[in-house]
Amino acid sequence: MPFCSKCGNQVSPVDIYCARCGQRQPIEGGDIPVTGPDPLAGVSARTASILCYIPAVGWICAVVVLASMKFRNDRVVRFHAFQGLYLFVANLIAKFVLQPLFWMVPDNVHIYRVVELLLVLAAVFMMAKAAHDEAYSLPLLGELAERSVAER
Repeated sequence: MPFCSKCGNQVSPVDIYCARCGQRQPIEGGDIPVTGPDPLAGVSARTASILCYIPAVGWICAVVVLASMKFRNDRVVRFHAFQGLYLFVANLIAKFVLQPLFWMVPDNVHIYRVVELLLVLAAVFMMAKAAHDEAYSLPLLGELAERSVAER
């Protein structure tokens, strides 16, 4: 067992700080912290891509995919994650901008419902495309997703 570099107290090899004096301990092999198992280890690229398009909660999966180390270099999965995020933003814009506008104008409430239906159908369509490992680019949202993936 190693000892603290400041006070000489016995520390375990995985301790980052000494329990007695609080001194940061040098880590073998550099200053890389010890990490646990990858929580996305069992998730395939296809599954991750599909999960990014689930209406209302897909944005959470997209953020997790974008933040994960496993999919950091997978351009297709990152494309689906960004496009899923942009589709969610389009849903928010429809709900909080278009819906109030159409409620003010009588007899035009159905236009918002059509927009809402089109966005849900786009999400279902993209889940089907992701299930077939196709990186289909939606108009406008796909272009934004491609730019986001390219920026890195």
